[in-house]
Amino acid sequence: MAQTLFSALNWQRTIYVNGFVGHSPIIPARWNELYRAGKEVMSEKAFAYIAGGAGLEKTMEANRRGFDRWQIVPHMLRNVEQRDTSITVFGRKLPSPFLLSPIGVLEMVHSRADLAVAQAAAAFNIPFIFSNQASVPMEQAAAAMGNSPRWFQLYWSKSDELVVSLVRRAEKSGCDAIAVTLDTTMLGWRPRDLNLGYLPFMEGKGIAQYTSDPVFMRLVQEQLHQPQALETKPKPTLQAIAGLWKMANAFPGNLLANLFSPLPRAAVRLFVNIYSRPSLTWENLRFLREHTRLPIVLKGILHPDDARRAVDEGINGIMVSNHGGRQVDGAIGAIDALPNVVQAVGGQIPVFMDSGIRSGADAFKAIALGATAVGIGRPYAFGLAVGGEAGVREVLQHFLADFELNMGLAGCKNVEEIRQSTLRKV
Repeated sequence: MAQTLFSALNWQRTIYVNGFVGHSPIIPARWNELYRAGKEVMSEKAFAYIAGGAGLEKTMEANRRGFDRWQIVPHMLRNVEQRDTSITVFGRKLPSPFLLSPIGVLEMVHSRADLAVAQAAAAFNIPFIFSNQASVPMEQAAAAMGNSPRWFQLYWSKSDELVVSLVRRAEKSGCDAIAVTLDTTMLGWRPRDLNLGYLPFMEGKGIAQYTSDPVFMRLVQEQLHQPQALETKPKPTLQAIAGLWKMANAFPGNLLANLFSPLPRAAVRLFVNIYSRPSLTWENLRFLREHTRLPIVLKGILHPDDARRAVDEGINGIMVSNHGGRQVDGAIGAIDALPNVVQAVGGQIPVFMDSGIRSGADAFKAIALGATAVGIGRPYAFGLAVGGEAGVREVLQHFLADFELNMGLAGCKNVEEIRQSTLRKV
């Protein structure tokens, strides 16, 4: 796939020239305006799922407050005419220090879901971390990306056999790393979803990685032949019937056949029971190392002791993240946790960061505090809602331009020159 050679000044100029002839950008350049635009086009359920956080959403607030505690202190007269935003991650040179963090159930946002995001990411050679809860099988998303970089997010299932199957598929799909999500061994308490009584997985949405997996589907078949415990079945309603139709529609194959098949319901039931493992420990990670040659990144590390343990266990990278504030209410902001984790790692492995990144200036601050690269999350989901693939592309162009311009205006001609000395804490 052909990739776009990006220039911040060219993109800025394009926006102004297009504006002169009456064509405004698809995507607002400021997060608050993008948020409002996305809310207008999303369904109530989709908006609650994408925008919501845990509890009182104090962790989401902490993510943003943390960035406000740091100010950029520009240096002048540094000759930044030539700017280089490239980095190297796991031996692969990337044109920018951005990743697309995994977001599940993107079909709630746009019909092309992960495919649109994959193609937008590939246009700028930005690694897309395939969600384990994707709406499109990883093989299809990988095919849409050509040789562009991608990772795979792993939710550790109760079935080790399924874990191995997913990881092997990721390897065959050309993924550069496995990002093991540690902070979602159980769903956090999410009032926006709870108030609607809605979980998209119950409709068979966001489980495409599973229904396309041979091990999972074998387990579904085995489940059909096992006696089921007596369950209290709610009285049929029009909403329940609609839910069954959506479940059948989301399942691979013919809709009419699915409506009369037990497989879609069995797949959803098995997914809900198997998708995560609260008993996960460090010992399980050794099992993963035995079954993959790919670098392993631990996503969800906030405590420096865990960072040190990760290094001792031979882990290849860490992503400082609180899942965008969706899991623990009142947790430390990701940017606040970053410096101590970086110090604990001591440069032995790369440290990535997501949760709360809303601008190129945010990315600059995270890199100054030691992050190798940063993950964009909700902004690209909102861009997808507003403009599909073109919307995601514009979100990425805004981030790339904002970062490059802030880097140059702060007196840094490349990413290596972005250091904590360019910041002041307030």
